[in-house]
Amino acid sequence: MTRITEIIRKKRDRQMLATADIEAFIAGVTRGEVSDSQIAALAMAICINGMQVDELVALTLAMRDSGDVLQWAHLGLHGPLLDKHSTGGVGDLTSLLLGPMVAACGGYVPMISGRGLGHTGGTLDKLEAIPGYSVTPSVGHFQQVVKTVGVAIAGQTDRLAPADKRIYSVRDVTATVESVPLITASILSKKLCAGLDALVMDVKTGSGAFMPTLDQSVSLAESIVHVGNGAGMRTRAVLTDMSQSLAPSAGNALEVQVALNYLMGKRRPARLHQVTMALAEQMLLLGSLAADAAEAQQKLLQVLDSGAAFECFDRMCHAMGSRADIASYDHWLPKAPVVRPVPAVQSGQVVSIDCRALGYVVVTLGGGRLYPDDRIDHRVGLSGLAELGQSLEAGEPVAWVHAASDADADRACERVREAYTLMTGSGIEYPSVIGPLVG
Repeated sequence: MTRITEIIRKKRDRQMLATADIEAFIAGVTRGEVSDSQIAALAMAICINGMQVDELVALTLAMRDSGDVLQWAHLGLHGPLLDKHSTGGVGDLTSLLLGPMVAACGGYVPMISGRGLGHTGGTLDKLEAIPGYSVTPSVGHFQQVVKTVGVAIAGQTDRLAPADKRIYSVRDVTATVESVPLITASILSKKLCAGLDALVMDVKTGSGAFMPTLDQSVSLAESIVHVGNGAGMRTRAVLTDMSQSLAPSAGNALEVQVALNYLMGKRRPARLHQVTMALAEQMLLLGSLAADAAEAQQKLLQVLDSGAAFECFDRMCHAMGSRADIASYDHWLPKAPVVRPVPAVQSGQVVSIDCRALGYVVVTLGGGRLYPDDRIDHRVGLSGLAELGQSLEAGEPVAWVHAASDADADRACERVREAYTLMTGSGIEYPSVIGPLVG
């Protein structure tokens, strides 16, 4: 333990850690030889003093190598292994869209996703609104679905980056969750476990983002790009807006409905479409599946309009255990018993939205979790969410609440109303994509 203490001391005193130091510490974490208090001490030292890129690459690779790393060579895939990861937000269902879109363009997308926590939604929770969909397949089955369908979305197993899981549990109770180096290592160690060729990061900024200010979001994006590339995985980040819900609905079954409407060509909300296309375009470019942005956009629109992307999603769902006729979602998507409009209290233009507050409305309705073991009600949430810049007359709904009871709906309506500010508008435009950071 003397060496562990010296490693903590070095980072406390603002010295660089050698790769051997980092590997020894992570090995001790994985074997249970490093205590929670020692993890907390090093995490706090990193939070205060930061890490250089070389240190952070070493930390990320050590965390990756603390467990299994998926191998793909034996499957004889004929395209690149690509993925996208978002820093989280409200109404962000792009994973359900761009996974099958990129697969239909010739990529392979082994997407290891997470559950919602706090005000942010989780991809796995959305997928579990689909009857029979299993987010915990065996590794062999997961890889076989990727090979045959082109895309599979599932959860992290206990053998993928186990050191990260332990470190995160300590960070969560020691005020070190917001550390950019630790966020970077946590995200990338899990993505590197998937054996990816390239990763596109969707870094959110705005009131509903984990990093609410643009400066913080840029700092995280740059860190992820530098470390991902340093670890041998082509990495690019796109900054996108989360000052309002990305989709017009927030809540698990409601977001699945939006996704299916999008893939089936029934409705493609403008902001959601812009962000999805921007991220998927970068995936095709990183995977050398398109020569330039124009070709990438053309290919993506083609697989959407031909139905090939929806077919990939449908095949993935059935390969992952779903019993549902995916195209007939009205018959099987769970529906809340109480649906109620939230009328605007005055006429005007929507000039601000407390997006984080809307996320917590979904949570309090039962559609999210404050603690990892909380149960999810897939039926509940918000739909018809008014957008920034939208003009409304008094009495028109700013949203519709989907609730399990009248009492829940009463509380949710009041909180949604408080989250919206309407005034005489100034015609301000609100961009959804802030811009790419190329790695």
